Amino acid sequence: MTVRRIRAALAGVTALALSLTGCGAGDESTAGTGGTVTVFAAASLTETFTKLGRDFEAAHPGTRVVLNFAGSSALATQITQGAPADVFAAASPATMKTVTDAGDAAGAPAVLVRNQLVIAVPEGNPDRVGGLPDLARPGVKVALCAEQVPCGAAARTALDAAGVQLTPATLEQDVKGALAKVKLGEVDAALVYRTDVRAAAGLAAVEFPESARAVNDYPIVVLKHAGNPDGARAFVDHVRSDAGLAVLTAAGFQAPPSR
Repeated sequence: MTVRRIRAALAGVTALALSLTGCGAGDESTAGTGGTVTVFAAASLTETFTKLGRDFEAAHPGTRVVLNFAGSSALATQITQGAPADVFAAASPATMKTVTDAGDAAGAPAVLVRNQLVIAVPEGNPDRVGGLPDLARPGVKVALCAEQVPCGAAARTALDAAGVQLTPATLEQDVKGALAKVKLGEVDAALVYRTDVRAAAGLAAVEFPESARAVNDYPIVVLKHAGNPDGARAFVDHVRSDAGLAVLTAAGFQAPPSR
């Protein structure tokens, strides 16, 4: 074999090696994409996580985000009982603790955002509700979340801070259920999150000072038994990014103190 042919053969081998190396680097650059990412999230995250899920899919071709929204306490119970999920976003540290205490979290949860209660009333506020004491007036029907649900625990804290005792017309298993009672005209008011009223048509929010004592932190974590851990980590990074926080704060959530 001539020197020229030897050089040509070596050049071909080198080119092939570089091509294979390039393929490997390309594969690594798409780590965290592909497959399904199953996210269990608090009901109050419905609108924002739906958008963030679509954004994530657009940024990670071949990835599908499946979202399961419900009350955080119900979701935590499902996770500890073995329901398949990759990510859990809760509406309170207490409900997240159910998952971490069971050893079902892969690492420490991070606080994603915070949320605050308001009084949801029909547009125009026909009952002239101005604060928590008005909810205890005769004839005013109120929907609350059940106390094991984060919005219910926050409502109890706020009502106690105001010294208000009331008997709710209904106790709902998540914040969307309480809000729906107002939208349907079945109650006159509900204690729900600011973000939920902002996302609803035909309702108004009444702010009250005691809500400052019942601000809920929303922790998020990748789950220990995630079927798609790379995708789960990428999704958590996405919602915690500056772009993700912008979507959440535009909906009325508050940035956590560390941001």
